[in-house]
Amino acid sequence: MAFKLTVNGQTTSVDAPPDMPLLWVLRDVLNLRGTKYGCGIGACGACTVHLNGKAVRSCLTPVSAAANQPIMTVEGLSLDGTHPVQIAWQDLDVPQCGYCQAGQMMSAAALLTKTLKPTDKDIDTAMNGNLCRCGTYLRIRAAVHKAAELAANKAPHKSTGAAMQQEEL
Repeated sequence: MAFKLTVNGQTTSVDAPPDMPLLWVLRDVLNLRGTKYGCGIGACGACTVHLNGKAVRSCLTPVSAAANQPIMTVEGLSLDGTHPVQIAWQDLDVPQCGYCQAGQMMSAAALLTKTLKPTDKDIDTAMNGNLCRCGTYLRIRAAVHKAAELAANKAPHKSTGAAMQQEEL
């Protein structure tokens, strides 16, 4: 069956069974490999993407439920790494093994679109269910705070020696 998907601002048609998880459409059909397979039951958060602006587990979301709605993967945050979440993650060396980080970043970005100055409790609630085997939770929380700060300042930011202009969340 053909479904019209708008992924990272690009509209395309995919031929897939209606119950095929969005995760596999993104990875195997559209070749967007940033979204990771973790557990397949929505418990780990590695597969988190935005569907109509909301963080969802793509391993549990059938492609039929995602059709005709905007979908954003980690590749869609920004092409050049200038989204505040990407900058904060890099500046604070958040990833250790990195496997869960795409899902972590997508949950953080979803939080920051609705909560401009999140508290630790806001962050912990939003990130609940995004598991990190390496245990970088304190760096993740610090990075979410820094991303919120960067987004609020909307000023050029220097990272790794190059000035980068921030995108809006």
